[in-house]
Amino acid sequence: MANSTNSNFPLDRKDIMILIAGLCIMVLGFFVMTLDKEPFGFGFLGITLGPILVLIGIILPIFSLFKIKK
Repeated sequence: MANSTNSNFPLDRKDIMILIAGLCIMVLGFFVMTLDKEPFGFGFLGITLGPILVLIGIILPIFSLFKIKK
């Protein structure tokens, strides 16, 4: 039964990989925000690039989970 291809799990391998990629992009965005050398993180990395990466890391899995499968 462990080798059964008909699983009750709602996500397939591709969806799980997209979720993991989104999580990694979010962690990368938070890490990029910590790299900023400006006071209080007000440089390009802390204000622009890091939050954009975090938003991409949030939006990517949401769109992948709600896409219409044919």
